[in-house]
Amino acid sequence: MGSRSFILTSSILAAIALVVLFWHRHSQTTQPHAPTTAAVVGKPSKRKAGPDRSATIIHAHNLLLRKGPDFRVYVRWLEGQLARTKSDVNPSFDRPESFNLDVHSGVIRANIGDIGHYMNSALANAPLKNVTLFADGANLKLTGTLHKLISVPIEVIAAVSAEPDDRVRVHVLKINVLKVPIKGLLGALHFSASDLVKTNMAGVEITGNDIVLDTQKLLPPPHIRGQLTEVRVDSPDIQAVYGNAVEDVERVQLWRNFFSLKDGTIDFGNLTMHPVNIIMVDISTNPWFDLDLVNYRDQLGSGYTRITADSGLQMFIPDRRDVQPKPGSQDDSIQWFKHRNISPPPQIVSSARH
Repeated sequence: MGSRSFILTSSILAAIALVVLFWHRHSQTTQPHAPTTAAVVGKPSKRKAGPDRSATIIHAHNLLLRKGPDFRVYVRWLEGQLARTKSDVNPSFDRPESFNLDVHSGVIRANIGDIGHYMNSALANAPLKNVTLFADGANLKLTGTLHKLISVPIEVIAAVSAEPDDRVRVHVLKINVLKVPIKGLLGALHFSASDLVKTNMAGVEITGNDIVLDTQKLLPPPHIRGQLTEVRVDSPDIQAVYGNAVEDVERVQLWRNFFSLKDGTIDFGNLTMHPVNIIMVDISTNPWFDLDLVNYRDQLGSGYTRITADSGLQMFIPDRRDVQPKPGSQDDSIQWFKHRNISPPPQIVSSARH
């Protein structure tokens, strides 16, 4: 169960693309002319692909992604690409079904406690309620209330592992009901692994005491694909490894925290960027690049941006915890540019000095 929820949260990585979308919208209101890499196009649903149909390469190092107040995903390293699902349609962050996230090499972690909180909301219509998740050595321990004929407290011990076909296996080692081993109550209550999840759910297969998860069927777009070489409990987290990522993590250990997109073509609302050339760099000294996807506008507004000689975009962003609240009266419009005798707002002058 914990592995399922963790893999579900991997799709959150695509949500960081909203940060890039914000920049395009921000440039429309703060720049007299859009960068040369952005061109106005027609309706996004009918866009033709640009001359470069190659994938957009993505790299990330020490990226902490927030999804609401209680859930975080820790990307130690990610090398992959946005691959278009239709050859004649550009990938668009407004249309998640337009691209897949192909992970070549990556190490992604999720806090087990966060996964437990997430499961309580994700399992709202399931018979399993009040879920709490712990690390139990190399295994997961789940406690909760199972509703079947009667409501009973339940405890599950399970191991997680990666399958050769990139599916995730959750092997139920033990189920205790009322603190009694399930064998003592099996005849009366008939509990099994199938009681923990819906067996008619696409991408979920129940085989004996195993729950096998197919993320290509289970997850909504954008789909995450890659060679899943390891899934394991590493308290206080669950860790998933794609490809031969261990060597990559060691290679970039001293690099600054960052997120970058390079090459290919991407649509953003009514804009197209070709070729893509964006990097976001953490200017804090914290171990993780803390990006709050709920309040990212304030975070980006507290950093600064520059256009490179090759029309690339460099964004230098502080951690969420380092962002100072903006005054309630701060105006982000640029109506002041219509009168040269009116001074720009202080935040504009401050950013220009960088």
